[in-house]
Amino acid sequence: MTSFNRQDVLRILQISSRQLQGWEKAGLILPRESYTIQDLGQLRTLRSLREEDVSSASIRHSIAAMQAVAGLSNPLQEARLIRTGSRLAFRVNGSMVDPIRRQLMFDFERVENEATVNAVHPLRRFDDVSRGIQELFVAAVQAEETGEKERAVSIYEEMLQLDPDYAPGYINLGTIHFHLRQFVRAEELYRTATEKDPGYVLAFFDLGNVLDELERPDESIAAYQRAVTLAPRYADAHYNLALAFERKGERRAALRHWQAYARLDKQGPWAEHARLQIRRLLDTEKLAIAWRATGYIAPRESTAALHLVRELG
Repeated sequence: MTSFNRQDVLRILQISSRQLQGWEKAGLILPRESYTIQDLGQLRTLRSLREEDVSSASIRHSIAAMQAVAGLSNPLQEARLIRTGSRLAFRVNGSMVDPIRRQLMFDFERVENEATVNAVHPLRRFDDVSRGIQELFVAAVQAEETGEKERAVSIYEEMLQLDPDYAPGYINLGTIHFHLRQFVRAEELYRTATEKDPGYVLAFFDLGNVLDELERPDESIAAYQRAVTLAPRYADAHYNLALAFERKGERRAALRHWQAYARLDKQGPWAEHARLQIRRLLDTEKLAIAWRATGYIAPRESTAALHLVRELG
């Protein structure tokens, strides 16, 4: 097997020794003196993502989530890491997976490259249940994309008959009802998803959204908090938590989550809104501290001590 030393890697990938050491320190790749072709592919992926300003922490968190979700020992070698907007996904075994949300994603690239996609018959029974579930999922998402909501609902229901424990099916079906403003039904489906998979981050996030629409703020906050407990770098959950705490008048709790969101999402209109809220809340807090201070009378000896310091300065 062809191997490359560190200098070879630096030359081939046009990266600096400091970059490589940084990736090793961040836990994105194991330190070594000899690299295989597969290692080079992994490093190319890391280089591309860092060039796109994806943080090392985001990459590391996605890799860890993929290891937990799919049981892969080295997701960067065993799957293809892809940036989809502000998120990272993996293409593996013919499916595209968002490991943070534990959700299958609609893979446009795969569908466009498969000449047989139009031969899928979504409502028939499948001998291979696992493959059948994946095909039904893709067919349902396609129906949603083309505006065929009723057909999508039928496909998701067929899918859940095949596998009643398939949490992503409950999520997507719940989201259709959510957009139809059928919030009670959406809540039932989202709750079922949390019961089927208690580690399913998106289920708790979506449950928080529908509880917010149902004007049950404490339950909504509890659902969002569960989401960020499962995935501390889930920016959208921090954003919604900040909004929820602000509506309750809990400014300091809101500030913590605005700050968390701003650290995770540094660009775009939502990031700018978060920074504006942080400045506003900090200014408000300063005013509140100043107002409380006007009612405070220091002990006589403290005043003297402060006066002495001024004189000496």
